[in-house]
Amino acid sequence: MSTITVLMADDDPNIREFVRLYLVKQQMEMLEVDNGHSAVQLVKQNSPDFVILDIMMPELDGFDACREIRKFSDVPIIMLTAKEEEFDRVLGLELGADDYITKPFSPRELVARMKAILRRMQQKPVLEEDIQALQFGNLTIDSLRREVTIAGEVVAFRPKEFELLIHMAKSPGIVFTREQLLEQIWGYDFFGDIRTVDVHVKKIRQKLGGMDQPIIHTMWGVGYKFEVTG
Repeated sequence: MSTITVLMADDDPNIREFVRLYLVKQQMEMLEVDNGHSAVQLVKQNSPDFVILDIMMPELDGFDACREIRKFSDVPIIMLTAKEEEFDRVLGLELGADDYITKPFSPRELVARMKAILRRMQQKPVLEEDIQALQFGNLTIDSLRREVTIAGEVVAFRPKEFELLIHMAKSPGIVFTREQLLEQIWGYDFFGDIRTVDVHVKKIRQKLGGMDQPIIHTMWGVGYKFEVTG
């Protein structure tokens, strides 16, 4: 198994050293920078296996760095924040982060979250063997190509967005609770909270803006269902 390379961007050298020592014990390599701009450039140049972004950094903060990285890479990202406000956590997820962790944190928890994310990425989702492309009006969801098109135009979906969409689309009219979706799509070992589901549904709805009507309906106090009428 090849060595996992982790890029950590944090302007506190003590935290970087703290994490680096633990990663070395886990047979991982760490690249480090002290600002968001350098983090974006290093992802382009070195293609690390994992990225850890502090939010409060000079030149380019963690939010902006995450936004820039997502323009060209699906590398897993964990956001580090000294704040506990829900807004920061949700914003990080909306920008494409895979998880977040609040300072102060233990390196053991950080590595556990990283390994959980990497396991989920390595596990191919069960989408149904030999399933044909799902068609709903001008919406086509192709599980073999992992491609979504609206009126023939391809719409880019990140892996978890696609998995969540097709999972619900295979059972139109069925109501899924947030807890069910979190376990079925992210797995039982996911450390995040149920707001992760809300954030991904919001992004799916935005990307399906070309549809004539909403296809993922909110069932207040319960969860969501996929349904196309007419």
